[in-house]
Amino acid sequence: MMRGLSGRWRRWLGLSVLASALGWLVWNEAPALHPVARAPRSSEDLVRTGLTLFEHVWTPSDPLAKGDGLGPVFNERSCVACHSQGGVGGGGEVSRNVTTFEVHPASGRTKVEEGVIHAFSLSSDCRESRVGLNDFFQVVPGGLKVVGSCFVEIRDFDPIRSESINPTALFGGGWVDQIPDKSIINHARLRSATALGEVIMANLNGVKAGRARVLADGRIGKFGWKGQFATLKEFVASACANEIGLGNPMMAQATPYAHHASMKVQPDLDDQQFRALVSYVDTIPRPIEEFPADPTLRAAADHGRALFEKIGCAICHAPSLGGVDGVYSDFLLYRLSDPKEIGGYSEVPTTPLPDDHPLPDEWKTPALWGVADSAPYFHDGGSPTLEAAINRHGGDAKTVTKAFEELSAEDRAAVVGFLKTLKAPRQAKPPTPRSSGYYAMAH
Repeated sequence: MMRGLSGRWRRWLGLSVLASALGWLVWNEAPALHPVARAPRSSEDLVRTGLTLFEHVWTPSDPLAKGDGLGPVFNERSCVACHSQGGVGGGGEVSRNVTTFEVHPASGRTKVEEGVIHAFSLSSDCRESRVGLNDFFQVVPGGLKVVGSCFVEIRDFDPIRSESINPTALFGGGWVDQIPDKSIINHARLRSATALGEVIMANLNGVKAGRARVLADGRIGKFGWKGQFATLKEFVASACANEIGLGNPMMAQATPYAHHASMKVQPDLDDQQFRALVSYVDTIPRPIEEFPADPTLRAAADHGRALFEKIGCAICHAPSLGGVDGVYSDFLLYRLSDPKEIGGYSEVPTTPLPDDHPLPDEWKTPALWGVADSAPYFHDGGSPTLEAAINRHGGDAKTVTKAFEELSAEDRAAVVGFLKTLKAPRQAKPPTPRSSGYYAMAH
């Protein structure tokens, strides 16, 4: 009798362990079973304080700052100066672009150094320029092999790569912050399997699979044009420190690149202020889909949405991910330029980039929600209209661009009409008049 009970107990225990293991596996590998279920929340007082800090025009030795206030190098005097398209927290006009740079590995230097060239400074000895960077990161003689179809040439290698970067909209950032890394990883795996299947079936014109930006600590990058930040909090900390010169609990204020020694200054934002600012950005409403009331225009937009999926736009601009509907991104890196556009040759530096670092022409798929109110488009703001942005997609997306170009004029207009339904949130606070004038003149 005891032996029978013991056997049944062992079987029950074994089945329980097996069920638990299977449950864990399903939970771990299928994040769609535990999607983002609720909007980001915070106390009204904290959000109100954060909005005040977001709109505040900072000055040197500012009364609100715990440290030295604005600077010593900066690109703007407030957050809203670069984030006002479609309301407070939106994207920025092309005039708000900033110049970022990467210093690629060379001559035994294996790490990539990154930074921002600041347009303004509080003193003349802190002024920065792209040319001045070469005083610190010099050209490497014979450091680059150029391989063409019928030639190989050795050239000097400038390790600095700079880009003009357009400020992104922050609408719905708190929702994106909640998307599980596993959702992005699993989506990337599915895309890779699909792309491989297309090759096996002799379809060589499909959209290539993107790759997730895996950061040094193993987390997935979801914020920034290169996916360089894993969380919204890190993104906000970097923007404060680099764009306004506001040191905070996560990141010290930017120092001029000419100064190798860091300036020891008390953080400008204390823990409570920084928490309030992050809470405000976290709770900025998500964008909406708003179809025209006119039946004819609505039918055209519906048709445009169907074409958006049919020609392949939705492969990268996934309508939903991790339970967040309407985001229209897979948050993966893709190459968007064709080799023939840079002369039909490849450049091979003697010291290559780390495998996990984005290539110069790799960019994270931007979320399209709110895109109707976030012109200009692309990472550099170089495409003034939605149609121009679609036509600019090359590289991994060139087959989709070709499919769009082959549509009738009416169908192309329908696709653009659908994108124009992806609007900024109605609850977005309108920017004050000085958002478009005062900040630019105050330097």
